[in-house]
Amino acid sequence: MAVNMAQKRARKAQRQKQLVALKRRADALEASLPARVGRAAQAPIRGCYLTDEIFSIGIGTLVLARGGYQGHVTFASFLIDVFCLGIKDVMFAQAEDHQFEEYMDMSNASSPMISVDPSYARKLLRELAVWAQSIGFAPHRDFAAMERMFGDVSADASDAVFQFGQEGRPAYIPGPSESASQIRMRTALLDRYVGGAQLKS
Repeated sequence: MAVNMAQKRARKAQRQKQLVALKRRADALEASLPARVGRAAQAPIRGCYLTDEIFSIGIGTLVLARGGYQGHVTFASFLIDVFCLGIKDVMFAQAEDHQFEEYMDMSNASSPMISVDPSYARKLLRELAVWAQSIGFAPHRDFAAMERMFGDVSADASDAVFQFGQEGRPAYIPGPSESASQIRMRTALLDRYVGGAQLKS
């Protein structure tokens, strides 16, 4: 009898342990980036912005903001290099309206930004990611999840035509945080894929 009771208690403890593990997994999924982006994509679009003259300067930022006009904004920010590296970085953030305005003011201070159609922005990101991948540079690891922030916005609604690189060739501009080894690695990658590229300081 005592053995049976012990077995029942052990089975009950095991079930409890499994339930706790399942709940932890569910909580982790709920808090994951794809889940948060999916929820944010249900809200109305508040604005879509791109660094002005990006095709002249090469590197800039694209921002898509969504929110229900209750003083909160959720936004995706993409650091993009249209000359060579493609989607360099992504950021997902939630902020109060005034915090988002401060973020946009800082972005405008470094490089003026203009409002663009979300379909244009989505097409730009998708085509840039494909082009950069073709010369050896994969998009940031969270790009696929972040790109879903566009929700049902269709890239096909834009008839924009983009030319990446500079004068038809990749032009690599090392960033201030890139080490000498990173620069050598990226230069070697360009040599392998396209037989070299302009290296711009």
